Amino acid sequence: MGRHAFINTGKMTRFILRRDRVRLPIWILSIVFITILTATSFTDLYQNEEERQAIAETMRNPAMTAMVGPGYGLDNYTEGAMMSHQMLLFTAIVAAIMSILLVTRHTRADEEDGRIELIRSLPVGPLTNLSSVMTVMVGANILLALLTGFGLAALQIESMDLSASLLYGSAIGSAGIFFAAITALFAQLSENSRGTIGYSFTILGLSYLIRAVGDVSNETLSLFSPLGWILSSEVYVNNYWWPIVLTLGASVIVFILAMYLMTKRDLESGLLPSKPGKTYASKLLLSPFGLAVKLQRTAIIAWAIGMFILGVSYGSIFGDLESFFTSNEMLVEMLSPVEGVTLTEQFSTMLMAVMSMISTVPVLLFVLKLKGEEKKGRSEHLLTRVVSRNQLLGSYVILAILFSFIMLFLAMLGLWSTANTVIEEAIPFSSMFFAAMVYLPAIWVMIALAVFALGWIPKATGLSWLYLGYSFLVVYLGGLLQFPEWMAKISPFGYIPEYPVEEINGWTLATLALIAGGLIMLGFIGYRKRDIEG
Repeated sequence: MGRHAFINTGKMTRFILRRDRVRLPIWILSIVFITILTATSFTDLYQNEEERQAIAETMRNPAMTAMVGPGYGLDNYTEGAMMSHQMLLFTAIVAAIMSILLVTRHTRADEEDGRIELIRSLPVGPLTNLSSVMTVMVGANILLALLTGFGLAALQIESMDLSASLLYGSAIGSAGIFFAAITALFAQLSENSRGTIGYSFTILGLSYLIRAVGDVSNETLSLFSPLGWILSSEVYVNNYWWPIVLTLGASVIVFILAMYLMTKRDLESGLLPSKPGKTYASKLLLSPFGLAVKLQRTAIIAWAIGMFILGVSYGSIFGDLESFFTSNEMLVEMLSPVEGVTLTEQFSTMLMAVMSMISTVPVLLFVLKLKGEEKKGRSEHLLTRVVSRNQLLGSYVILAILFSFIMLFLAMLGLWSTANTVIEEAIPFSSMFFAAMVYLPAIWVMIALAVFALGWIPKATGLSWLYLGYSFLVVYLGGLLQFPEWMAKISPFGYIPEYPVEEINGWTLATLALIAGGLIMLGFIGYRKRDIEG
């Protein structure tokens, strides 16, 4: 095949850059801006070494280790060590998500929509598109690494010099490149974009879970996770470059495998075997709701298992967490005692906030599936039958609301059941249940915003993900970075009480539920009035 397999790669690369002339700058500049903003916040948070060491003590507990990674440099918790410990993993995951979504968009999604077939009718090689996509993603992640590195160095913070800052940026960029290669591989294995994204996010989730368990209990296990490799760079402490070389080397191997598989498959097909269809249709297909469930059955099962495993992984560290509290007098003095609430339960409120926002991801995917069906012309076909627009949209809304409870419940159940096997003083089921369920109104608001966008501004549905990302930033990192309280109040998650530490305000939760209901009604009105694409 030779060089002819890559003919006109340069022109194709420029075409992809033109298509992503808005998306790529938004992704890159957003990541760089948040990174630099966080670094500047750390300089004002703690005025002296004593305050930094006090927060370092809270970071030694297994819960924080599982969430953000091992605390290299905790004995001398400078601004640089603080930045690397608390932000590197989170930012690397965001870069990975960027790569997964953009690679899928230009490979399997374009193939599904027939664009690749059109391009292949022109003088291009069979590997031109895939190599162009990877060229763009490698360039984007290198640019992200450089802007991040030079941006952090420009702040002139004493513990964040230029070489270490470039290592910090390189860690983020290499994570993005690795998951771009992983997505390119699954684009050859899966036969649709949904599968490509699903498999890629599964690898990302497993990487996080393996790293979390390994960082708490067995450091060797962390070396089986690409996210564990990134954190092994120990940026601003020991500054190891070998994890970056390892990650990039693995990326090259995965991408070569993806190119090889690309030459072995037919266009619009996947290498993983497809299940043969049934002779008779399922009774689920007799209703729009049944069809919505059928279309997303695999995703529903995968996310349900994933949420339960997430809860189990967090629950497994509670035994270490309890012993950590009993042996650390300084931390006990720092935390304000709450009558009837153990220190372990106080820390569990933070885990509940994180799990609730992760539970929102599949719920939004379920409701926004309707937009994908519309773009492919399938909704138009349904609506020419006896199915009304209210029935069609209502099926996806009911599915999302139903599984908002199920996903959150499974995560809570995994956390509670595992935690009670490793701690001496059992956490009451009712306490853990209400601590999780208070987040349902906030998740419903997120669903409602997506439905409102579906009804009135279909092209703006992507803002739902941006809003969820903002919510994660201000709720998860807002306390650490001491963001103003009004920033948290922009998100519905900012109104949720941290039960059982805080009292449940029924009026607040009812107001959120009413707002969600109102937005959903407006979404239905808009969906009935607007034109259906296709």
